[in-house]
Amino acid sequence: MSSLNCFKAYDIRGQLGEELNDDIAYRIGRAYAQHLSPKSVAVGGDVRLSSESLKKALANGLMDGGADVIDLGMTGTEEIYFAAQALPVDGGIEVTASHNPMDYNGMKLVTKGGKPISGDTGLRVIEQLVAINQFAPIDTAHRGHYSEYNHLSAYIAHLLTYINIDNFKPIRLVVNSGNGAAGHVIDALEEQFALLNVPIEFIKVHHQADGNFPNGIPNPLLPENRADTAKAVIEHQADFGIAWDGDFDRCFLFDETGLFIEGYYIVGLLAEAFLQKQPGAKIIHDPRLSWNTIDVVMQAGGIPVLSKTGHAFIKERMRSEDAIYGGEMSAHHYFKTFGYCDSGMIPWLLVAELLCVKNLTLSEAVAERITAYPSSGEINSKLANPLQAIARVRAAYEADALVVDETDGISLEFENWRFNLRSSNTEPVVRLNVESRSDEKLMHQQTEAILDLLRK
Repeated sequence: MSSLNCFKAYDIRGQLGEELNDDIAYRIGRAYAQHLSPKSVAVGGDVRLSSESLKKALANGLMDGGADVIDLGMTGTEEIYFAAQALPVDGGIEVTASHNPMDYNGMKLVTKGGKPISGDTGLRVIEQLVAINQFAPIDTAHRGHYSEYNHLSAYIAHLLTYINIDNFKPIRLVVNSGNGAAGHVIDALEEQFALLNVPIEFIKVHHQADGNFPNGIPNPLLPENRADTAKAVIEHQADFGIAWDGDFDRCFLFDETGLFIEGYYIVGLLAEAFLQKQPGAKIIHDPRLSWNTIDVVMQAGGIPVLSKTGHAFIKERMRSEDAIYGGEMSAHHYFKTFGYCDSGMIPWLLVAELLCVKNLTLSEAVAERITAYPSSGEINSKLANPLQAIARVRAAYEADALVVDETDGISLEFENWRFNLRSSNTEPVVRLNVESRSDEKLMHQQTEAILDLLRK
């Protein structure tokens, strides 16, 4: 085999064909079984057309390695995280490429309890075993068994533990699944809300799961993918809108005017809410945008803790710090009571409850923080020589910086503004984030200056 490019820093993601195919998926199953010796593993797959075939090949590899397989069917990533905590299994694997293009797929791997397997905690060992491709002969007498299981009702019951349904006033929400995996969860929640007389109304956009993605790959982080949600919010006079990526481990919020709210400010909103319930707790954040989160956490009596970007790294830090909540500006939100894992369903439930309790609109809830720390949002650049370009920016700014941090890429801080520049772990791009202290004009000026230098 010529390449194992599908093994990334904290998951598996590659182009279908040479980088990822049924043979490689089978070998991943064998390698997972050999490295971890699980008795049973939960597997699921997103709506991509290739996911079912890859999942079956993965399952065969696990079973040939001696592990029983519990197939949960079409799932979002967090359903596998939940299964790894709630079912009598030793781990879980979700077949998904999240927001990557149509011709990609991948896998997210966890052990018992939803503990992530990253490059630092076993993924490199699995990669080596897949590359060598020399597994023990199949012991037919001890080959694993295959079964199917639907744990949706248990997962829905767990989601409802995060809110008090008595707090809800009538609220109308636009929900855009992007034809990804989120729709069946919204339908199940809608059913429960009706039974419990919770006055939540859903306006559904691109709701049906469809691996052809007729409305484009669901990735609301891209500005061009936001119009349908924003339009529906305005048209239906909704209280706010929610859009998910393909495997719904991220949710993106739109205020009552249809304006996209950067995930960065939702991190601050949720951090404050958790600290009101548990003062002094630790909150994990990533280095891309951080000043608002640090400010909110400190004011609320919490302890902000910086972590490297990426779901596996954040989860590991969550566990080591015993943090109550963690958030990334890319709209990943992590919860101690969800096995320190990320969820795209828990955040919007909490925000909806918070707005009902405080009698606020979403724009009112975040306006002060956006003014205090205006940010560029994440800007991607495809570059011929990313390392050289990053070095060029660093050379121009480092001498004047008050703080230089290399936790993830480079973060340079000045008196009234800061930026983070890093190469993506999952895509061939360089990502820039800029923020300032109450000076939107300065933020825009510095963003343009860095982009000019980066792309020249």
